[in-house]
Amino acid sequence: MLKLRSLAGSLSSNLCRLASNAHLDYSRYPTLQESDIEETLMRGSGPGGQAVNKTNNCVFLRHLPTGITVKCHLHRLASKNRIEARKILLEKLDVHLNGEKSIAAQQKALDQKKSTERKRRQGKLQEMKKNWQNREREESE
Repeated sequence: MLKLRSLAGSLSSNLCRLASNAHLDYSRYPTLQESDIEETLMRGSGPGGQAVNKTNNCVFLRHLPTGITVKCHLHRLASKNRIEARKILLEKLDVHLNGEKSIAAQQKALDQKKSTERKRRQGKLQEMKKNWQNREREESE
């Protein structure tokens, strides 16, 4: 029973996330051409000891037309880092090319709109509560 509830909760949160992403305009989202990318594998840094010091699993990507660079060492496997680095490069390229119309900017604007709406509702609720308390005090006197 508990698993069903958690599954239903995660499904509803995913549906809400998809609904909020429905307003995003992906028509300007760039595509990567492998011929435009220069990829280098290098040794990473940070914790991990021998696994980090002896293996070349850090991915360095350079987008040749724009000069944007990305370095990714989130995973132990170079294949996962290659995928993740391309995602990060696409996001940076989108911001560089589209600016205010990029997916990140659109998502930020949506989040800000939701935040201001939530604050407005909370303020309205507090005002109604304060008015109710004042009425109760006047009636009791």
